[in-house]
Amino acid sequence: MALTDMPNVYTVTQVNHHISSLFQNDAALSAIFVKGELSNVKYASSGHLYFSLKDEHSQIRCAMWASDAKKLKERIKDGESVTAFGQIAVYKEGGTYQLYAKAIRKEGSTGILYERYEALRKKLLEMGMFDEQYKKPIPKYVQTLGVVTASTGAAVRDIINVSKRRNPGIRIILCPATVQGSEAAESIVSAIEALDRMQEADVIIVGRGGGSIEDLWAFNEEIVARAIWNCNTPVISAVGHETDTTIADFVADLRAPTPSAAAELAVTDMVAAVTALQERAGRMDRLMEQSLTRVRQIARQYGLLLRLRGPEGRLQRAEQFLLSASERMDHAMAVRVKDVMVLAARYQDLLDRQMEDHLRQAKHRLELAAGRLEALSPRAKLNAGYAYIEDEHHQAVCSVDAVKMGDALRIHMRDGSIRTRVEEVTRNEGNRYTCVQK
Repeated sequence: MALTDMPNVYTVTQVNHHISSLFQNDAALSAIFVKGELSNVKYASSGHLYFSLKDEHSQIRCAMWASDAKKLKERIKDGESVTAFGQIAVYKEGGTYQLYAKAIRKEGSTGILYERYEALRKKLLEMGMFDEQYKKPIPKYVQTLGVVTASTGAAVRDIINVSKRRNPGIRIILCPATVQGSEAAESIVSAIEALDRMQEADVIIVGRGGGSIEDLWAFNEEIVARAIWNCNTPVISAVGHETDTTIADFVADLRAPTPSAAAELAVTDMVAAVTALQERAGRMDRLMEQSLTRVRQIARQYGLLLRLRGPEGRLQRAEQFLLSASERMDHAMAVRVKDVMVLAARYQDLLDRQMEDHLRQAKHRLELAAGRLEALSPRAKLNAGYAYIEDEHHQAVCSVDAVKMGDALRIHMRDGSIRTRVEEVTRNEGNRYTCVQK
């Protein structure tokens, strides 16, 4: 029948609405208990709770509104076995059905997958496959990158885009593998071993995008863990999201939270590396220039020291010493002359004062002596009416015994002298005068 001959054509919304009404009219689905193992538990910022319930063969998506989630006595987590009570309804915008849980009760035992996960983790841990001492270092500069993941999907695109952005010249070898399902583990092991045998990759990224624990279960298989352990090439695991942890993460040489982060860890940012090298080269040039400057300064210092300690330096120092000594002597002599001149001026003043004192005293003594001399002078006597007599030999006649009759005498008077001869000599004896010669 042609498409135009179809009597009734429904929109997607009409179909979903019809299916939703069927769910709402089914009493068994309006109040139902569902038992299973928790998976993909996520607490939204709004307070709503999202998770999945699964058993060995199937799973169902679940949601719990914030008002009901607040009533839980404790937080739930992946791997726990619980019984959820609620209503199964259709999410019309997405065309899917899910359980809208009203209450959750823990059953007190973990799920089967979680038990297998813990058993394998403990086994490999006891074998030492998680020890840091066996971790191979990741090369700093990777030229060839090996990738084990699905050939299609966001994971491989993210790894290629990030790697090419960080290093446009990098070589990427993709070994496609099935990363989900019953055949995924063997496919991942084959891809790892193939890349390792090639011996061309510097590092291998093994991973996939996020998903439930069932989706990621291939990376929890022992054969995958042993393939990573036996790989001679360093392996970076990049399975799921940051909150997902698999056995492969523990065995790998390095764990990355996402495939994009694995590419960033494996591939060096060449632009940043070149910039860092240029900065280091600049720092080395500056350090070399500083070192050369210091060496030149030291050389100049040693040259000056050599000249100072050599004959020329000694002569210069001696000349400088002599010049300095001459200047000091000139200064000292100038100071000494100045002091002497000051002292001489002081002594000159003192001598002048002393000379004046001596002159005054000498003049005074002279005046006194002149007075005494004047008092003792014969001329003064003569002026008083006395006379001075001398003989012919100009000897003073002081006694009558010094003359005799007829001697010529000279009598000196105040205003002249008289020459005479002795005619009579009379001696004075007390109050009497006795004539001695006549």
